[in-house]
Amino acid sequence: MRKLLEGQTALVTGANSGIGEGIAKAMGAAGANVVVNYISHEDDADRVVQAIEKDGGKGTKVKADVSSEHDVKAMFKTAIDKYGTVDILVSNAGIQKDSKFVDMTLDQWYGVLNVNLTGSFLCAREAAKEFLRRGVVKERSKSAGKIIFISSVHEVIPWAGHANYATSKGGIMMLMKTIAQELAPHNVRVNSIGPGAIETNINKSAWST
Repeated sequence: MRKLLEGQTALVTGANSGIGEGIAKAMGAAGANVVVNYISHEDDADRVVQAIEKDGGKGTKVKADVSSEHDVKAMFKTAIDKYGTVDILVSNAGIQKDSKFVDMTLDQWYGVLNVNLTGSFLCAREAAKEFLRRGVVKERSKSAGKIIFISSVHEVIPWAGHANYATSKGGIMMLMKTIAQELAPHNVRVNSIGPGAIETNINKSAWST
């Protein structure tokens, strides 16, 4: 059977653990060339790339801070230089810096917004630029490109003690809807996924009790 993403390149941010790791492996298994983004724990990024290649796929790791415009542009250049283009962006990288609202510092506020929301914006913007430059390649896909944001149920469900995180995810929801509207005439698909609590390390305090 032909693999559904054969010949396409997927860039997955925060792909060395958790949801991002699962998505990267699945896209590799579906035939995509996978760019595994990470910011720390390089050994985990190596492990994900090795798993993709063991399953018959192609993968490469790229270190980049998604909240840095310079890093994001360099990451996309690396991906395009290696694979020719990028067809799919999965904007997954995210962090939490939890605090009671009255005690929340600017570092906690900006730290989460910079990675979760600004990082999503920067990555989506670079992906969209590449999709519009290249256009539709019918042999690979009916769309010029796909952007998938990994959001959270907390884009719509309030979460006391996590004002920065919930705000960042609410912003992702509106970012997704707005650029989906803007990019639709160019055959670019934009969607988001809002998971609940997933059994990953970031939620260990919840699922281990």
